[in-house]
Order: sequence, then C-alpha cells, then structure tokens
Amino acid sequence: MKNLEDYRKGAIGAMMDEYERAALELKAIVENVGEADYERIADAETKDEDCRSIQTVMSHIVYSGYGYANAVRRQILMPPAPAPREKKQILKAEISGEIDEMLAFTAETLDGKWEMSDEEMDKIIIIAEENFSENLEQLLEHAIVHILRHRRQIDKFLLKF
Repeated sequence: MKNLEDYRKGAIGAMMDEYERAALELKAIVENVGEADYERIADAETKDEDCRSIQTVMSHIVYSGYGYANAVRRQILMPPAPAPREKKQILKAEISGEIDEMLAFTAETLDGKWEMSDEEMDKIIIIAEENFSENLEQLLEHAIVHILRHRRQIDKFLLKF
C-alpha cells in the first residue's frame, strides 16, 4: 500500500502515477499467462500486426511508451532514446522489466515538471501526424488510456483461450 509521500505532486505527477498504476495492473494480468498463451495468435483476422497476440500487444505498448516520452523530449529539448533498428517481439520473461524501463524513462522525461500549470502544459504541443496534435496533458492521458484499452483487449484474448 502506498503512503501519501509516494504520490507525486501536481497534474503531471498524478498522470504519471496513474500511468504506472495502469501498467502495474496490466503486468499483473500478463504475469499469470503461460508462455504458450502469451505467444498464441488470438486474432488472426486483424490487419493490425500489433494486435495479433498478447506478445504483439505488449511489445506495442512498450514501443509506444518510448514514442510518447520521446515526443515530449523533442519538445522540451531533451535527447530522445534512440529508436530500435528493428522492433522485436519482447519475450514474456523480459516484458515486466521492459515496461519498468519504459516507465522509468518516461518519469525521467517528466522529472521536475510534476507541478506544471495548465498554461505551461498547453505550450508543449506534440504533433503526431498531419492534422493531429496534442498538448502535454492530452498526450499523457492518451498514454494511460492506451494501456487500459490494450489491457481490455488482452482480457478478451484470455477469454478466447
């Protein structure tokens, strides 16, 4: 159980705490999945290669998390993490540690910014693609919900199995 001191201050701090919480809940689900089910194709019909199995979904979550943090880093003039030359599928034995490393990278990105004002967050605009942009708050909310949506998807995969 957390103590009051364990919670970060401010809106950015609250979103980082919730991002970690969503990831922790997802990791708890995946820890109880056997290796065969982790790699098993659950949706052979999807056109989205990132959504075929628990393994592809979990790998996608890790790579997306680095993408979100790197997008913020580019806007606040911090060096981004180098992009992997090839996105490999992360093994079940490695996924918990990989998620922890991605979250630590994100927390490092946001360190010292926990109590940013709404006006300061509004000034950090991340342009994801043509005709689509998010401010810092929206991007962090997107990152949290991204994990929640994929956790739901994995829940449904497990019901199929």
